[in-house]
Amino acid sequence: MRAVLRVVNRVLIGIVGLVLLVIGGSVLAVGLGLDPPSWWIHDSRHDVLLSDAERTRWRDDGWWWPTVLAVLAVLVLLALWWLTANLRRRRLAEVLVDTGDGEGALLRGRALENVLEGEAAGGEGVQRARVHLTGRRSTPETRVRLLLEPHVDPGTALNDLTTQALAHARNSAGLAQLPTEVRLKGVKHRAERVS
Repeated sequence: MRAVLRVVNRVLIGIVGLVLLVIGGSVLAVGLGLDPPSWWIHDSRHDVLLSDAERTRWRDDGWWWPTVLAVLAVLVLLALWWLTANLRRRRLAEVLVDTGDGEGALLRGRALENVLEGEAAGGEGVQRARVHLTGRRSTPETRVRLLLEPHVDPGTALNDLTTQALAHARNSAGLAQLPTEVRLKGVKHRAERVS
């Protein structure tokens, strides 16, 4: 769903941007005095966007206003769907734990995140850790951000994270795999005057 939403976002933003660029550029060009082609909607720099005849053409037809309102309602619903899909929390609420008896148990996603954060932050030279669970409850994925002290080797910190905190989480939840995206950032200290 997230990948589809990403593609829809890019396509919609690209189409809207292209339409606005073409219309705005053409209106600007006509307004600056460029002669438009004969088929263009504007004839000169003094032309209006909609003439009186264009605005009132279908006013007396019974299908016009219901069609306009239906199209606007569909556009509003699509815009609301797009907005809620973008603002929706992307965190995983629960993880399905294999109990070994053919059943399963549900583990709160926030609890697993807190345990992973605590264990990752306890690593040597890790100042702060942030963990977010994503994916599906049967195949969770994690995004980990580590803030490292300046003296820490990033390779060592990454190795400690994978062999300790992530391995413990994967084993305790009975997961075959736990794909993880890790972002490492070093702490920047301000220079201080030493006397």
